[in-house]
Amino acid sequence: MKFTLQKTDAQSKARAGQIHTDHGTIKTPIFMPVGTIGSVKTVHQRELRDDINAQIILGNTYHLYLRPKLDILERAGGLHKFINWERPILTDSGGFQVYSLSDRRKITEEGVKFSSHIDGSKHFFTPENVMDIQRRIGADIIMAFDECTPYPCDYKYAKESMEMTHRWLKRCCDRFDNTDPIYDYSQTLFPIVQGSVYKDLRKQSAEVVASFEREGNAIGGLSVGEPAEMMYEMADLVTDILPADKPRYLMGVGTPANILEGIALGIDMFDCVMPTRNARNGMLFTKNGIINIKNAKWKNDFSPLDEEGTSYVDKDYSKAYVRHLFMSNELLGKQIASIHNLAFYLWLVSEARNKILEGTFTEWKNKMVKQVQERL
Repeated sequence: MKFTLQKTDAQSKARAGQIHTDHGTIKTPIFMPVGTIGSVKTVHQRELRDDINAQIILGNTYHLYLRPKLDILERAGGLHKFINWERPILTDSGGFQVYSLSDRRKITEEGVKFSSHIDGSKHFFTPENVMDIQRRIGADIIMAFDECTPYPCDYKYAKESMEMTHRWLKRCCDRFDNTDPIYDYSQTLFPIVQGSVYKDLRKQSAEVVASFEREGNAIGGLSVGEPAEMMYEMADLVTDILPADKPRYLMGVGTPANILEGIALGIDMFDCVMPTRNARNGMLFTKNGIINIKNAKWKNDFSPLDEEGTSYVDKDYSKAYVRHLFMSNELLGKQIASIHNLAFYLWLVSEARNKILEGTFTEWKNKMVKQVQERL
């Protein structure tokens, strides 16, 4: 993998760049739709490619390991071929899923013992076998195995967890560097900065992560309940330390406003389930603000979903029709809303990139942050 930095904004840390992988080039800043089990919920791969213009999607190691299982993925030729997706894929290592399974797992220095949420079967993840699992899944970018601490989290626990994550990172790198890709393309390992919301821990973790000199770096353990301003503060601190010539990935973030502020802080890559999860509940993100399509005010509104639409669904379907689908519990409503939201998110980062290249990002960002948070 290679990263080319094209331009940095004069009034912020926003950057435009390109990530080159064996499955194609990703123009940054970028939002990555979440396809946890090899499927971005309710959306066809054709729509992701042609209508939404997703340049990279996510899979999840924990979920794919449990179902459909690694032997199926290997027989298919890897996740790309299994799901018929020819563009880049990133896999999360499962650290966040381990965090969310607090009643089903036990963390030790060696790794994590956990019970499957599907059938209760027992499993054991270590830094080494998580590298092997991600080799077999076959993503272009794979994540180091880490512990994601909750919020709030006391200082002692955050420090001990961060230090263990660093020891795990060394084991991940050793295993990754001593193994080869299973399929006919290269893979790249990203370490993850931890440290909860403590400045000194975040600084220390960013310095340790940078010292490993991998091709890209991630920031984890944020967007787990802390105030947005605290998240921005941690990201701002960390991006001053992580090398500028490598992509920076803020994991699990976030709202359109979060993404715009993150870009201004020097973040290049984002992912979040919000656009599809909220879409399935009737929340639409638009250039002018947020719509709850279930509200009665849209009952007789025959205008497009978004006046300056970002995908074909915005032009083809009215607010009144999509509201009717939701009120009738018709699955097509969830699909239309999901395509719309993902297309909006991809438009937002693409437009941010254009503004960075033009030299007008900060003024545009300040205006858009206010607009996209309006409740319509």
